[in-house]
Amino acid sequence: MASKGDDHYLTLSCPDKAGIVYAVTRLLAEQDLTILDLQQFSDPVSKTFFMRVHFGHSSDLSNLHTSLSALASDMSMAVDVRRVDQKPRVMIMVSKIGHCLNDLLFRMKSGQLKIEIPLIVSNHAEFADLANSYGIPFHHLPVTKDTKDDQESAILKLIEEHKIELIVLARYMQVLSPRLCAEMSGKIINIHHSFLPSFKGAKPYHQAYDRGVKIIGATAHFVTKDLDEGPIIEQRVARVDHGMGPKELVEEGSNVESQVLAAAVKWVAEKRVFLNGPKTVVFN
Repeated sequence: MASKGDDHYLTLSCPDKAGIVYAVTRLLAEQDLTILDLQQFSDPVSKTFFMRVHFGHSSDLSNLHTSLSALASDMSMAVDVRRVDQKPRVMIMVSKIGHCLNDLLFRMKSGQLKIEIPLIVSNHAEFADLANSYGIPFHHLPVTKDTKDDQESAILKLIEEHKIELIVLARYMQVLSPRLCAEMSGKIINIHHSFLPSFKGAKPYHQAYDRGVKIIGATAHFVTKDLDEGPIIEQRVARVDHGMGPKELVEEGSNVESQVLAAAVKWVAEKRVFLNGPKTVVFN
């Protein structure tokens, strides 16, 4: 009987041309592998082809890897194959606002998120007990403008020690340096109250209340050196009205932020998200 360990995700991107789908599916058929799901997209602007294949059922893919390597060389293809049951190693970073952290931990524990969280990093100590309740090591790394380089060096060391594949900024209220952004390019997700673009700085929901907004929302995006301008993974909105005060807006915004961040992490963990220049391709 086939197990989840016998099922895999194949993801690829390459310059668009005729025959890519045929070439890939032919290789799978030659190895007697079953295509369980296939999604593809050809971007007419970047002239790039993207493809995600969920296939089964084999624990030995040595012959497939050989064939894929030759195909990738021939088609200038970036290709990856990963077992479905292989959980990416995720480091969560947080400051003093914990709703996204709490939501991610619950979803991980309940099996909704297929990720492994070896550690949590924070510039404050507030959530040490929460981390301990899940049996996850908590690293308190305070930071000031004078210690930022040392603090980020410690973060990079932890990334290497724990073989971290993805960083999730769950309301981590520090701007990452260009060095850290470059080291983990395409591997850092942030959550931002992007549907309040006119309300920068402290207490954006209070500013939104003062202006009588009707829609609030959030965006999950990849982090780049340009603050809050990285490729967007997911966006959602919630309607609000004149009867809601700042406290209610914060609560509604917190719900949307948690949902959007969890969706982005889930899709990245399931190999559904592809970088496409300043944008993304998301198969969901």
